[in-house]
Amino acid sequence: MIPGIRDKLFTRGLARLERFCTANALEVPTIRPTDRDAWPFQQTCAYYRPTYIAWDPDGTYFIADGYANTRVVKYDKNDNYVTAWGEKGEGTAQKPETRPNYFNSVHGVAVDPVAHEVFVNDRNNRRIQVFDGDGALKREIKIDVPFDPSARTAIGNKPDLSSYLQTGGSFAPGAPWALCITPPPNQVLYSSDSYPGRIYKLSLDGKVLGVLGESGKQLKQFGWIHELACPSENEIYTAEILNWRVQKLILHPGPQRADVKQ
Repeated sequence: MIPGIRDKLFTRGLARLERFCTANALEVPTIRPTDRDAWPFQQTCAYYRPTYIAWDPDGTYFIADGYANTRVVKYDKNDNYVTAWGEKGEGTAQKPETRPNYFNSVHGVAVDPVAHEVFVNDRNNRRIQVFDGDGALKREIKIDVPFDPSARTAIGNKPDLSSYLQTGGSFAPGAPWALCITPPPNQVLYSSDSYPGRIYKLSLDGKVLGVLGESGKQLKQFGWIHELACPSENEIYTAEILNWRVQKLILHPGPQRADVKQ
């Protein structure tokens, strides 16, 4: 349990994010930055289609906001607004955004509890942007793993992948739909895509260490993983929106292991 988190309950809707106090069941107003000059986005609601919240061990938390506002918002453990970064990029279906700090669907966020780095799913640009805790870009990760072009989809027609490495898109192989980072001592990053429906195991600097899964409805097959949890290096929980289920996966890796952060 992260200190100071047990008395907080967050609910995510399509248009806003709210916080409730579970200790006395009193509703607390929607969280809003106290500095309106640092609020260049939606004026009518605090968040617009947020997607995820991730915590640092000290109680600091980061909100992925999200489908529409395309930014990351940072609060301290006492719910005081600290900073925000990111804005909508100019990427299109033919050419994704390549500039740092620009996003096209901030579909999630994960925090490295050791280095305190923030990993952001820039899904439609088919990349993971990694920042320090104040929004300075550290590096970019792209997942380029060969796939079987005859692989089936979880639903609908196959996407046009004739130039996906150049165009990106939410259905492109390697486009990060969900992220999670394992705690020490063996820290790795897991990321999932919608097609061909795989989970990727990476070192925190972006080296691909393994791949598993495919689209489908059977065990070890996936229907659009929307969230991931990884309490240890070899234990993963997947939340699938098409299959309406959670799977628990116990991995049995070979001798290769991710480097331990010092």
